[in-house]
Amino acid sequence: MATSSDNRRTVTIAEIAALAGVSVPTVSKVLNGRADVAATTRARVEAILEEHSYRRRRGRGSGDPNLIDLVFHHIDNAWAQEVIKGVEDAAAAHRVGVVLSELGGAHRPQQELIDDILARRPLGVLLVLSSLDATQRHQLESRSIPFVVVDTWGEPPAGVPTVGSNNWNGGLIATRHLLSLGHRRIAVISGPSDVLCSRARVDGYRSALEEAGIRSDPSYVRWGDFHVDGGYRHGLELLSRPDRPTAIFAGSDYQCLGVMRAVRELGMSIPEDVSVVGYDDIPLAQWLGPSLTTVRQPLREMAGTATEMVLSIASGERPSNLRIDLATELVVRESTAPAPAGV
Repeated sequence: MATSSDNRRTVTIAEIAALAGVSVPTVSKVLNGRADVAATTRARVEAILEEHSYRRRRGRGSGDPNLIDLVFHHIDNAWAQEVIKGVEDAAAAHRVGVVLSELGGAHRPQQELIDDILARRPLGVLLVLSSLDATQRHQLESRSIPFVVVDTWGEPPAGVPTVGSNNWNGGLIATRHLLSLGHRRIAVISGPSDVLCSRARVDGYRSALEEAGIRSDPSYVRWGDFHVDGGYRHGLELLSRPDRPTAIFAGSDYQCLGVMRAVRELGMSIPEDVSVVGYDDIPLAQWLGPSLTTVRQPLREMAGTATEMVLSIASGERPSNLRIDLATELVVRESTAPAPAGV
């Protein structure tokens, strides 16, 4: 009888079927994500699989397709394209295909997508700014389909492998740069307040101000959406104030595009009237006028690292580090300059 690594007996599919009061083919259908199983039956089988910590044996060469699933919360910009390119390059080196899915802005897959993944039986799953609930995690684990989170949305549960970048340091170095140019009224437009990387960047911003002996003004902290319209809306509000900031740190290059439009509409110039720092260093950043000072996030490297991690787990290896945060760096271009005198 097969046993697990801790010498506990591994329950068989036949025993799962007996406990659930269903046939072995029905259990197989549930394991393979088939839709032709009643919801109540599926739930009963899944509960027994979880109760007995069932794990399907598999590995490279098992006959399953050489695929990984890449699940994005949203695909609508160059940021996503950089991540996709990093995954595809790493996967191609292993002759592994990539199945791409989008959640339409949601941070958690619908069950239908999980069922599709179970039916495909990929080598692994990469989740970008997305997460799984406890039931979905167990469904993948019970089928021995590993998953890795890229740029985690929230604080991941213990034991979930994640790859990201040092967002706190990114916020710190961006704000330090502006402080070194003499700016004291510095605003930040980050991403959504419920996204972990957004909060980390703001924490870095606040740490740099505190380090310089400057009190953080809560009204200068804005929570955007990582998109152009968020930068534009908050940029207009901030720059229309009597005590307008002389510099704005935006939590994405796309939000910087919105800030730049707001600056032009208000009859001001970058960097003469206001300095702007972005985040990500997407390819467009160097071609803007003025070219954008930004925090470079190694998006392709993050994606490639996550791909290598999920494939190594699929082949039976155990990663030595479940949380990898790659370094960020400041790229200084034309959109920042010394604070204007007398403002």
